[in-house]
Amino acid sequence: MKRRAGYLAAAALAAAALWGAVAGFDSKPLHAENAPGAFDFYVLSLSWSPTYCAGEGRSRGGMQCAGPKPYGFVVHGLWPQHERGFPSECRRGGDPTRAVVDGVLDIMPSPGLVRHQWRKHGTCSGLGPQAFFNLTRKAYERVRVPEAFVAPERPLTLSPADVERAFIAANPGLTPSMIAVDCDGRRLREVRVCMARGDLGFRPCAEVDRRSCRASEVTLPPMRGQ
Repeated sequence: MKRRAGYLAAAALAAAALWGAVAGFDSKPLHAENAPGAFDFYVLSLSWSPTYCAGEGRSRGGMQCAGPKPYGFVVHGLWPQHERGFPSECRRGGDPTRAVVDGVLDIMPSPGLVRHQWRKHGTCSGLGPQAFFNLTRKAYERVRVPEAFVAPERPLTLSPADVERAFIAANPGLTPSMIAVDCDGRRLREVRVCMARGDLGFRPCAEVDRRSCRASEVTLPPMRGQ
């Protein structure tokens, strides 16, 4: 009986050790792909604010959709990305302060959006909140919005490929494999530009490009007051 009890105890210890490894109790994270700083490139997502405000943003109001300033393209987020898939909600190293949030409201006009983007994407960058949003601004300033989209006076209807071509013409070095257009079937929602880590140079992103809008035409609602 003692020998059998010894075998059972040893088996239990082995099972516990195996479970500890599987459950992530050792030094390696359970989801290594969600480790901060472990990603391949960034996606800068530029949201066409009038589309957001005509849809889900209508009931939310706030400075983006009901404030005195009309907005066109604003930053939805700067997203760490794998070649396939993306990390999300990585280990947190502190939330952005009020000063950090206020410092990017000119390009991300919603405090709730800023905090949400930090939790979901910024925590995966390997940077602190201030450095991450400094980088977000740098990425935003790296992309030139085509003149036709700066303050349109009427709705614009064109193909997703035309939107891409306009951005490519305005941004030397950008090619069709580095940009994607997102739509809701009728209206343009976002333009997504893929950027290298480090210098934020434009770079190809096959998976992002494959998910581009398939509609034949999309409309850009005009900005408020236009």
